[in-house]
Amino acid sequence: MNYLEINQKLWDDRVAKHMASDFYDNESFISGRNSLNTIELELLGDVSGLSIAHLQCHFGQDSLSLARMGAQVTGVDFSSQAIAKAKELNAALGLSAKFVCSDILTMHQQQPPLIESEAFDCVFASYGVLGWHPSVNGWFDSAAKLLKPGGRLILVEFHPFIWMFDSECRNIRYSYFNQGPITEQNNSSYTDGSETDEGVTEVGWNHPLQDIFSAALEQNMLIQSFNEYDYSPYECFSDMVAAEQGYQFKEREGMIPLVYGLVATKR
Repeated sequence: MNYLEINQKLWDDRVAKHMASDFYDNESFISGRNSLNTIELELLGDVSGLSIAHLQCHFGQDSLSLARMGAQVTGVDFSSQAIAKAKELNAALGLSAKFVCSDILTMHQQQPPLIESEAFDCVFASYGVLGWHPSVNGWFDSAAKLLKPGGRLILVEFHPFIWMFDSECRNIRYSYFNQGPITEQNNSSYTDGSETDEGVTEVGWNHPLQDIFSAALEQNMLIQSFNEYDYSPYECFSDMVAAEQGYQFKEREGMIPLVYGLVATKR
């Protein structure tokens, strides 16, 4: 099974639908809306003048939001369609972000290197990134190689607890622990009904927190902070209701960790 080829097709096919969706609301973004959420904005702090690598940037809204905030941004994604649209948005908005098409786990193996090692003050990634990779060790290795000594990794991600549930988010279906690839057939994306194709295949992995912490430590990173949040900024799962901040699962408000934020520094 070539998981990379399967998932690349999935994400290439999603780009146009996502750009047209209410979920991404590209019109308001072009008009000036910052696509970053309170969680990541608080962890990032002042980014003016910083060099930032944004991993798995999709079609670039968050990368370009960082650029609008004064950062020097390089977005990376394995979808050629997404990178093409990110470059179009960058040009239309008159920004100076750069975009590179590459798989995160193999980008440092390419010759000549697509991105210079130890080039960035910060590596940033958010919401639904780790589960597409069989190895979190490989992901953290790639992130660490991009960072200058003393540079920060800021990862805001959906909590691995929620990936145990079925698609209706009602019953436990999957192991919390990584027991190999999970192949699913989905007929919708996480956006607001913008994808209607049937039988779309995706391949993912569950990664428990112990694997994530261990991967960071193995890359000689110092964990500065770790926060868990009982809400998601996005209504992207079944059976969610609006909460004081973001969205929570109906009838389980305040009971389930939905998102975490990890800040680590390269020694």
